[in-house]
Amino acid sequence: MAEGEEPALFTKVTVYSLLACVAQFAVGFVFAQKWGNKCSAVDRWVLVWLFYDAIVHFTLEGPFVYMSLVGNVSTSDGLLAELWKEYGKADERWLYSDPTIVSLELLTVVLDGSLALLLVYAIIKNKHYRHFVQITLCVCELYGGWMTFCPDWLIGSPNLNTSNWLYLWVYLVFFNGIWVVVPGLLLWQSWSDLRSMHQYPKKKNR
Repeated sequence: MAEGEEPALFTKVTVYSLLACVAQFAVGFVFAQKWGNKCSAVDRWVLVWLFYDAIVHFTLEGPFVYMSLVGNVSTSDGLLAELWKEYGKADERWLYSDPTIVSLELLTVVLDGSLALLLVYAIIKNKHYRHFVQITLCVCELYGGWMTFCPDWLIGSPNLNTSNWLYLWVYLVFFNGIWVVVPGLLLWQSWSDLRSMHQYPKKKNR
């Protein structure tokens, strides 16, 4: 690369990282079709998301927490370290074991990952506590998203790189935004279902 020349936006690591995310979603889809065959069409899509959510928490964020506790991503080697280094081009806090990020990810991996699997079980087995778990998980996900970015926004976003469309719209907006949009939709689903459950006995007693 010539002096002063910008590094390539798309590298092999970029492609591998994006393909890994697609593969994780595909695995979630397969799992949902296998174990959610008796569920409604809507709940099968909910299961797709939950399997994908759990896979991301355990297979991506789990190793991130480990790397951050024993050192940091920037000095780590391996395929997953390279993936996180790629994301770190958009948000460098993930490279250097930022305490807020690591604290949130500890909670995300242990609590959110476990709640996602518990919710999968609750949906498949039609358990009475399904919506309690669903609401709890969604609130945790939304809180995690807010606390990931709000501290940096308050100091002028010095760690965020929004200089190109890949880092801004794909890494920062899309890959974080889906953990806002989907939990929001699931909260709406829980609210609607709980309202219906509350109204049905009233109609029956008339």
